[in-house]
Amino acid sequence: MPKSAHSTLSGRASTLERIRAVVGIQGILTDAGDIEPYVVDWRGFYRGQTPAVVRPASTAEVAAVVKICAETHIPVVPQGGNTGMCGAATPSPTGDQIILSLGRMNRVREVDALNDTLTADAGCILANIQQAALNVDRLFPLSLGAEGSCQIGGNLATNAGGVNVLRYGNARDLTLGLEVVLPDGRVWNGLRGLRKDNTGYDLKDVFVGSEGTLGIITAAVLKLFPRPRTVVTAMAAVPDPAAAVALLGLLRGECGECISAFELISRLCLDLVFNHIPDTRDPFSGPHSWYVLTELADANEQGPLRAAFERAMALAVERGLVVDAVIAGGESQRQSLWRMRESIPEASRAEGMLYRHDISVSVSRIADFISTAEAALERAFPDVRIICFGHLGDGNLHYNAFVAGRRRDNPADRDATDVNRIVYDVVHRFGGSFSAEHGIGQSKRGELALYKSAVELELMRTLKRALDPHNIMNPGKVLPDSVHD
Repeated sequence: MPKSAHSTLSGRASTLERIRAVVGIQGILTDAGDIEPYVVDWRGFYRGQTPAVVRPASTAEVAAVVKICAETHIPVVPQGGNTGMCGAATPSPTGDQIILSLGRMNRVREVDALNDTLTADAGCILANIQQAALNVDRLFPLSLGAEGSCQIGGNLATNAGGVNVLRYGNARDLTLGLEVVLPDGRVWNGLRGLRKDNTGYDLKDVFVGSEGTLGIITAAVLKLFPRPRTVVTAMAAVPDPAAAVALLGLLRGECGECISAFELISRLCLDLVFNHIPDTRDPFSGPHSWYVLTELADANEQGPLRAAFERAMALAVERGLVVDAVIAGGESQRQSLWRMRESIPEASRAEGMLYRHDISVSVSRIADFISTAEAALERAFPDVRIICFGHLGDGNLHYNAFVAGRRRDNPADRDATDVNRIVYDVVHRFGGSFSAEHGIGQSKRGELALYKSAVELELMRTLKRALDPHNIMNPGKVLPDSVHD
């Protein structure tokens, strides 16, 4: 961080008073008890310190606060719902960074049903945006396990994925325009609901996925879609991941682009759910090694979607791709099937310390990756248990591992380097990514340096230096502080 920041914060009272004058007494927290929820990431892996949590209520207030921080070289850590997986929203332990929380900026500014767009403040809860779309008979398809608490600004800053990427794309694909406060306090107003705008560089894509290191997203124009009238949800038992990939191809051929979600789940995942999550039960009469949870949707209420799906599943059974299947008979059963899938992370946490990997490879290479990674881990850790599930339809797996004897309360065990290197080396060999939807934050900076090419890293450093010459925007995240050396 800049050398002047320590001296600035040593006499920070006057600076905090300037900030308080901008946001009001209700817009700044300095009491240790009030600050506590903001300085720890939701998994409890990262803990920092801060002299203040600043909670502006408007873009103008964000801009004024950032301008003060730019003048005094005080680093800023933007924070949304604090549901991230990589520690990107947690300040450093040094106590010289302020947190800028967007939670008070929670207004849906406009819904334009004819243009199929919604404009919202960055602090809007994702579930509230989904509901605002439903209120005008539209769908906002971004859907995550944390949608009841995560905020759209954080979703965009991390380029969130979720279960519907297969059909609708990730957060970047769902964004038409942005409003961003730059590191010097200026505001870029790019809130345009245009699907065609070929007037130079697409600046919004610079900030989507930048994890608050290049600027602070304060609002966005989001794409809406027709609300589905017909939804078909099913869980199928499949012999192996190769059969699951083949089933995806078959469904695409028979049902077109109606497939919204296609999730791969191993039996061990379901065993954890049944052991740790109350009121869950196996929908099948007996266990199977692998499952697929898929959902198809159609805007036509009278469409032949279910009939087409049943024909496709019958064909899949004939070809040996499906062993058994359960098709949800109503909304209650649909929610029960999805609850099993969405409860896997919670059940895994209840089981013990888990080494988590959010990876992606080409869909065609999923099966080979799974078998290769499992063999590599078993050679190093004979008692390893693999927790494999995720968004097979877009090539994104949560490929996680329990290693026997390792505990959360042992710092040496929490160092996942040995396990990560095995998994990520296999991912790299398969031409994949070690971070598919969770971002880099502070937990994966080492992997970025190891697996990104020198040209890519230098382009990222050049962009960071150009937009944030004093390195005040979320330093120590994505790229290391030495970016400005």
